Amino acid sequence: MKNRKIGAALALSVSVVMLALAGCSSTSGSTGGTEGGPLAGAPDWCGSKEITLGLLDGFGGNSWRLITTAAGADEVAKCPSVTNYEYADGQGDTQKSIADIQGMVAKGVDALVVFPDAGQAMLPALRSAYEAGVVTVPYRVNPGGKDGVDYNAWIGADFTTDGANWGNWIKTNFPDGGNILFLSGPKGNSQGADELAGMKTVLDDSYVFVGETPFDPTNWDPALTQQVLTAAIAKNPKIDVIVSDFGPSLVGALPEFKKSGRSIPSLVTSDGNVLGCFWEDNKAANPDFKLMTVATGNDNVRLAVQYAVAVATGGVVPSSTTFDAPAFEDSVSGTPNPVECERDLPGDIFLSAEMSPADQAALLK
Repeated sequence: MKNRKIGAALALSVSVVMLALAGCSSTSGSTGGTEGGPLAGAPDWCGSKEITLGLLDGFGGNSWRLITTAAGADEVAKCPSVTNYEYADGQGDTQKSIADIQGMVAKGVDALVVFPDAGQAMLPALRSAYEAGVVTVPYRVNPGGKDGVDYNAWIGADFTTDGANWGNWIKTNFPDGGNILFLSGPKGNSQGADELAGMKTVLDDSYVFVGETPFDPTNWDPALTQQVLTAAIAKNPKIDVIVSDFGPSLVGALPEFKKSGRSIPSLVTSDGNVLGCFWEDNKAANPDFKLMTVATGNDNVRLAVQYAVAVATGGVVPSSTTFDAPAFEDSVSGTPNPVECERDLPGDIFLSAEMSPADQAALLK
């Protein structure tokens, strides 16, 4: 039921954006832009050449992806030169994700923004699109390859810094070492590998990573996360810290500690309203439950859209290809923010995102 609701909301958000694009494009002739340069009255990354843009997810079946997709659509709508916008969800199936890229190329799209969840398995399809003359911009998960050879540019996030920030927090709060369980997305995803590398620049051998190497894969899916965490609790009588790059997916699984007669351990992760409220509700009964988050990074897609649109329309290409997500909450120090919880809004929103909490909530109705 939840996945159908998310799919319907995605369709609604895309429809709204397409209506906005149609309204904008009908007036584009009077904006004064010339093909090959920025369009007057629009952001400088929006050139005057009209294009079709496709946004493709490797997996669109959770609220983070829904809000991220809506953020991408919102960014597209700022450029009247994007006269048609399409979206595809790979549904966690690498072969479908590859087919989605091939299908959009066959349709004649001018630019693709791709979340390549499956990592390097997506590289041949990305390269094929690029070689076909389609502006191709993968983001967030590194598919391998090189800018200007296999695609126009990879718009990554600074996950190594996220890992270092988590490592510094762990070192400060567990100065004598400890056992760490690290959960990330699909096997082979670059995000988890970069985060681990960042943590290891800070943490020495007194910090032991339990579980699979380099991380326990969860596909960022709450149901699979619960299975993985349940198994990890059974195998590891001592877990001092859980590291996860999608914190909200843990909320349904963390009560497993209570079933085992154990306190929920410290958690360093990414933010989410449901997680903040869960911490508020459970901190008193779980003395070991400290929480530190970084911004969950919904807005990584905005930079990727800007880059793809700029190249395809003749706008000003952004100077950076890296999205920087800052630290967001810390239940111990309160810096830069204490843990936040908006109880009158859905749990499936992200208070660190550029999109307002109210607009995010509207997407989830």
